[in-house]
Amino acid sequence: MAAVPGERPPLPPLHGAPLALLTVAIAFATFMEVLDITIVNVSVPHIAGSLGVSPQEGTWAISSYSLASAIMQPLSGWIGRRFGEVRSFCVSAFLFVLMSMLCGIATSMPMLVVGRLLQGAGSGPMVALSLSLLLNNYPNEKKGLALALWAMTVVVAPIFGPILGGWLTDNYSWPWIFFINTPVGVLAVIITWILLRHRESKIVKAPIDAVGLVLLVLGVGCLQFMLDNGNDKDWFSSPMILALGITALVSLVFFIAWELTDRHPVVDLSLFRKRNFTIGVTAMSFGMFGFFGINVVYPLWLQTVLNYTATWAGLASAPVGILAFLVSPIIGRNIQRLELRAVVTFAFIVFAVTSYWFACFPDNASFNQLVLPRFIMGIGIPCFFIPLNQIFLSGLEPHQIASASGLANFFRTLAASISTAVTVTLWQHRGEYHHAVLAEHLNNASAAATDYIHGLGALGGPATRAWGIVEALVTRQALTLAVNDVFLFCTVLFVVMIPIVWLAKPPFGNVEAGAGH
Repeated sequence: MAAVPGERPPLPPLHGAPLALLTVAIAFATFMEVLDITIVNVSVPHIAGSLGVSPQEGTWAISSYSLASAIMQPLSGWIGRRFGEVRSFCVSAFLFVLMSMLCGIATSMPMLVVGRLLQGAGSGPMVALSLSLLLNNYPNEKKGLALALWAMTVVVAPIFGPILGGWLTDNYSWPWIFFINTPVGVLAVIITWILLRHRESKIVKAPIDAVGLVLLVLGVGCLQFMLDNGNDKDWFSSPMILALGITALVSLVFFIAWELTDRHPVVDLSLFRKRNFTIGVTAMSFGMFGFFGINVVYPLWLQTVLNYTATWAGLASAPVGILAFLVSPIIGRNIQRLELRAVVTFAFIVFAVTSYWFACFPDNASFNQLVLPRFIMGIGIPCFFIPLNQIFLSGLEPHQIASASGLANFFRTLAASISTAVTVTLWQHRGEYHHAVLAEHLNNASAAATDYIHGLGALGGPATRAWGIVEALVTRQALTLAVNDVFLFCTVLFVVMIPIVWLAKPPFGNVEAGAGH
């Protein structure tokens, strides 16, 4: 690409120790930011008890962060162009550290919620800008490895969040889930600024699209709040949830129309005119829906039905990260040699097979039985995320990477939020259905039921106690059948997404079509 007169020629990529140091700094910053999405989950009861609120109010510590982060992610490209990607990343990481400290010293729930809102708003652009900084400073032949390392941190962090959060809460206290961000974040900012302060991206001082910004905040804010609270409020039977849904729909429809016609849009929706971007983001969003849904209901089932503790539920979930960690660099190094659509197809097949495997588990499955499919599922993670990142970034210019990554991360986050709401609701409703079906057979006409009740009666105790035991068994079976239904639903979703991936059009080069060097 020829340099435009008056523009600074692109700097050569980093090599050796500076490149390794930059990778570590950005990877840890990204890991820290994504980790905070899930690290709070297992600590909610402790936080609620410490601050004197109900567990339901304690979940605001989760939803407030997701709300602010979801709003800021699509703005990543505009922020990077307006203030420079290096400066924006460093400020974002610093604000994240500062707000983490505020969360750690919170003495009331409102103070914690404000801290989490500001933490999410400050850190929202970090993930998208981190990918842009890596790709714009890596040699072309190693950009596949950069994608692999970035994807590995983004995917593995949510898996280890509950384990680390539970361990810190049990052994120290809940503020430490926020305090641990400080040394990591400060080092990431210092290293990134030292290495990249003279490699700032081009700054474009475009006018602020105030109308688009307001519509985005209103639409995404209402949508995220609706998803976080819909299940507790019985969805659209609640006037509040209905009002939020209508407001979100109207705001987002007007937002899309405005952004497609405005001269200086705050979110670059024109990226969806690119076939590979649309296909890549679609496949990632629906794949993330199924993958995250499994990661939500699986530990819930373990804790509420199989009576696992939070720590053991985390340990039963964690093996999925082992193969993901080991295989990611291999995929990254060989990404130019691979047929990426075939690799993603393999990932969907692995996800579908393991999901079906989960759907066959009874309520007395042993720990070893549960761990094996989680371990095997891990090989699909890098084969899913890394190639899809490569597909949706293919053919983009360097200045488009932050916008593309920000939009993709937004849809990935939104898919996770929708998945949480849908799969938990589906699990509850299917549990009620299976409970009703099973209960129909518990009457005097059922020889098995009466024999079981008589057997319990022979052990002593009133008949009501025997029926209480039967009720507990029916509930346990119903919730297990219901979670099996959720896993089957995810299995079908993974299979349906396979032909979608093949709509993407090669070549899927190392984003070097617009690399500029």
